[in-house]
Amino acid sequence: MWRYSIHMKPLDIVSRQGAGQAARPAMYDERLVAPMRADLTQAGFQELRTPEAVDAAMTGMKGTTLLVVNSVCGCAAGRARPGVKLALQQTPRRPQQLATVFAGQDPEPTARARSYFEGMPPTSPQVALFKDGKMVYLMQRHQIEGRDAPEIAGDLVKAFEQHC
Repeated sequence: MWRYSIHMKPLDIVSRQGAGQAARPAMYDERLVAPMRADLTQAGFQELRTPEAVDAAMTGMKGTTLLVVNSVCGCAAGRARPGVKLALQQTPRRPQQLATVFAGQDPEPTARARSYFEGMPPTSPQVALFKDGKMVYLMQRHQIEGRDAPEIAGDLVKAFEQHC
């Protein structure tokens, strides 16, 4: 029978709070999340890591902004991020500004970003399109789950062509 050895240590990919330790706002080890962040930043997205950065990007904006609430979940990795990147490649009518926050890792900026979603429930992932500071399109998790990246891209391309 296999037994857990005292020499074995957990991978430490999920934050744990022990007695006497301060709470850590990040849910996952940053080494795990870094490639998921890079998936969008390498595609031209500005990562908003503070509530102040979110406000700076969102207030007084002119033109169009695509804001992606990124996540470690499978539908973000296999559907939302590939779908968003594909949509940006499929049409010349694209948002002028690309921004992202990371749910679970950066809770304060994520909460601030979602405050601009006009009373819509929070989901991870989410993709919002803003025009002149007003949200004109929102794709929620239920619109991402069970669909492939080209289907998601098709919906986003339609929104880009209508609003950008």
